[in-house]
Amino acid sequence: MKNYETLVIEKENGIGTLTINRPKSLNALNTQVLEDLHDALIEIDQDKEIDVLIVTGAGDRAFIAGADITEMKDKDALEGRSFSNFGNKVFSLLENLSQPTIAAVNGFALGGGAELAMACDIRIGSEYSKFGQPEVGLGIIPGFGGTQRLSRLVGLAKAKELIYTGKTIKADEAKDIGLVNDVVAADELMDTAIELAELILKQAPLAVKASKRAINRGYEMDLIHGLEMEAEMFGVQFSTEDQKNGMTAFVNKEKPNFEGK
Repeated sequence: MKNYETLVIEKENGIGTLTINRPKSLNALNTQVLEDLHDALIEIDQDKEIDVLIVTGAGDRAFIAGADITEMKDKDALEGRSFSNFGNKVFSLLENLSQPTIAAVNGFALGGGAELAMACDIRIGSEYSKFGQPEVGLGIIPGFGGTQRLSRLVGLAKAKELIYTGKTIKADEAKDIGLVNDVVAADELMDTAIELAELILKQAPLAVKASKRAINRGYEMDLIHGLEMEAEMFGVQFSTEDQKNGMTAFVNKEKPNFEGK
């Protein structure tokens, strides 16, 4: 895997960690970060050494404080649309990554930072993390998926409240409304994310990946077609060695040995 100017990527025991590395700018998303993320996510998707990905931000103040306003402020309408389209392309890569993803939110997750966290499968916040979509206070709207993913996570009315007011909420409220899965002490954040990743790693990897595809695809379907898609993907798993190993081990009261085949 190549080196990236704005990212740090580490791999150990099947767990990858992707860190947005612009701490002096509170890890703000500029074009360079988005370009690096685009290329890195394509690499990670094909990386056989990464089965679960943790995404976090460098430093202890911010996960990602938002998009880089200094870069955005002079854009015209066409440039703004292009910037949004590219951000959405990158975040869709993250959302549809074959591996499960965990956002370890270690501080401010505002604007594009909240949107990037929402593109992950699971979000864990530190006790100091804060979330918000403050774009309307800058004369724009959320442009990296905030108007779409937030309502899917917290419901239409709450999403409208947060976006219309631009207010920032603390970690506990984010958990209460379903924006984050859990809130832990700051010094326990990465350990908690790793423990969760390790729990996922104990499961059959092909089944986990298939579950992710089924959930993501089915969420956009009506129930009838979603159930048909689920049945088809359920059947496919019976052609895998993992299914044979898993069920045989269960019957024999043994631990399964999954190989992702």
